Amino acid sequence: MPSIAVAAPIRSVCDHHARIFAEQGRLQGHYLGTRRGAEGIPEELSRRFPLVGLISYAVAKTLPRYGEAAKVACYPLFDQWVKRQVPAGTAVFSSYGYTVETFRKARNSGAFTLLDGGNSHFAHYWKVISEEHARWNCDLPPFPKPWYERGLRSIELTDWVFSPSSYVTKSFIDEGFPADRVLHLPYPVNLSHFSPEPLHDLPTSPLRVVCTGGVSLRKGFPYLLEAMRLIRKERDAVLMLTEIVHPSMQPILAKYQDIPIEWAPMLPHDKLGARLKSAHVFALLSIEEGLARTALEAIACGIPAVLTPNTGTSDFIQPGVNGEIVPIRDAAAAAAAIVQCYERRRQGINTPDSNSISEALSFDSFRRRLLEHLQTIDTTSA
Repeated sequence: MPSIAVAAPIRSVCDHHARIFAEQGRLQGHYLGTRRGAEGIPEELSRRFPLVGLISYAVAKTLPRYGEAAKVACYPLFDQWVKRQVPAGTAVFSSYGYTVETFRKARNSGAFTLLDGGNSHFAHYWKVISEEHARWNCDLPPFPKPWYERGLRSIELTDWVFSPSSYVTKSFIDEGFPADRVLHLPYPVNLSHFSPEPLHDLPTSPLRVVCTGGVSLRKGFPYLLEAMRLIRKERDAVLMLTEIVHPSMQPILAKYQDIPIEWAPMLPHDKLGARLKSAHVFALLSIEEGLARTALEAIACGIPAVLTPNTGTSDFIQPGVNGEIVPIRDAAAAAAAIVQCYERRRQGINTPDSNSISEALSFDSFRRRLLEHLQTIDTTSA
């Protein structure tokens, strides 16, 4: 069984995979562009190139507008550093655009390559978000173009994709990636701070709708605002949001000053659960998202969630039980679903069971699935 190098310039979900590879004695090295290694990785297997993180941090602090571009500009530097250290014949696991040349080296030396599909296929991601930005006269690209180009090249050099959701899986299949090479693997999520207990005694009015996380076009907030306006034609309703607003949303928010919004700062997990439970319904109408953690936290709190299929987390929704799934860009459908969830909750019908989601997203479940996938990969690659 070949050893596997894990490479990502930043701390990420790839750390979880590296930890399990290390447990199995298969981790060749964990390559990071940071000063600190990851928890659970033996020091002798931790390789660090902090210059990458230092450059990204310095630019982000001094020139915030160019922070993401500077981070992407460091990827080729990180890639060349990893390529020099990883021995030929070593399999490589990374994510979009981080290690294009390292992937090429692995392929040329007969080893397989593994990709973390944290978001949808980059061609799909770029298209759907470009369309959304055009709808709202936003002239920003979905993300820096060099990252898009590197991401597509890394996909071309990928043998297997780990997909956290059916949404991501479908995007790869739709773009022509072999279906049998996309392996379903939801990330482990620590939901210990999120449970229905203690119960929060809510008045029946106003209808309180919460959405945690940043406010942006990608997360479908124009449609949530319009849904709230439709709801308020029939009943009193309040929207609860977090004070992280992308500049492209500012002019749109200004057109919805009739919507009462309760703003809150970004909260630590030990306080976020209480905020979620102070709402009747959670709603996230994302246009593109691999697996929305914020929605998972709400469901674990016993809050019914209204989601689009493009959140990834819709895999955990049982319509009519713990929430509803609505099409993207459909404010009317979202409004109707929010009211349905509110009415069911008010009447005590179909109270969501939050225990199953915590078990499904436990680290033990993640380990079991990953080891099963490794067996498939090893058998196929032998």
